[in-house]
Amino acid sequence: MLIPILTKNAPLPIGPYSQAIKIGKLLILSGQIPINVKSGKIEKDIIKQTKTILNNILSIVKDAEFKVENIAKITIFLTDINQLEIVNKVYENFFSKHKLTTFPARSCVQVSALPKNAKIEIEAFAISN
Repeated sequence: MLIPILTKNAPLPIGPYSQAIKIGKLLILSGQIPINVKSGKIEKDIIKQTKTILNNILSIVKDAEFKVENIAKITIFLTDINQLEIVNKVYENFFSKHKLTTFPARSCVQVSALPKNAKIEIEAFAISN
């Protein structure tokens, strides 16, 4: 059975989709852009955008009763692949802060544009034990 996940601790969808779908032990998160859940705004800085998305993803994962260590796969979409080094530092710090010794599998691609002129979007898959 498909169970839609909807939390107020992350930005509400800006279109006809769910924040995430839970299917048994699998959690599939929609792509998250860096909308600040409190202000509804997007910061211009790629560091802040990346941190915002990762924290929003964590909120969705937790509200679905999963843990950060359950995140198995991440896909990053960047409008400028030259910012990957900066994103990698934020990404590594985020997962290291949660004491993960194994990072999720990951893909990263450059795209021509993202919704609301975001510089980055991240989607994720999580699997519970």
